[in-house]
Amino acid sequence: MQPFGIHEDFKTTGLLKGNAQEKRIMENSRTVKKGDYVLIDYTGKLEGGTLFDTTLKKKALEAGVYDKEKEYRPLFFRADTCQVIKGIDRSVLGMKEGEEKTLIIPPHEAYGEYKNYLVQKIPLARLELQTPPRPGMKIITPGGRDVKVLNSTETSATLDFNHELAGKTLILEIKLVSIVK
Repeated sequence: MQPFGIHEDFKTTGLLKGNAQEKRIMENSRTVKKGDYVLIDYTGKLEGGTLFDTTLKKKALEAGVYDKEKEYRPLFFRADTCQVIKGIDRSVLGMKEGEEKTLIIPPHEAYGEYKNYLVQKIPLARLELQTPPRPGMKIITPGGRDVKVLNSTETSATLDFNHELAGKTLILEIKLVSIVK
């Protein structure tokens, strides 16, 4: 078990793509340190195997979740500076370019636990809506929040203000593409 409640399964692309790649990883002694800028590719799944996000077009196509509006490219962030969820942020520390890991990230290291008090019944007038929204759809509140509609009547809507991944354990396959200089 790793610190921060994250389980890691290590593998390298060298083992998957041959000796030349493995040699390159071994020769690159530079590892990610706090504050380094990095690029990672990732594929995120839920415990049941459902893919919820990826930086890889091929994986999105295979899973049937390809979005032509999305730009599939590595994620850029500064390591261990709270720019991404905790489970990714600290797990890249010590990685070398080309290295891959599988992370099992519990809710408290991802988007938090699901909070029942964030499910609220709001009058339609306060939402500035003339007609009731359909259950299951997402709307943007007057305050700019993207929320899911759970139920609605002629006068109010029950909205879920939780992040859509709140309360879920995430499984992320990550690859350190580059440490940006």
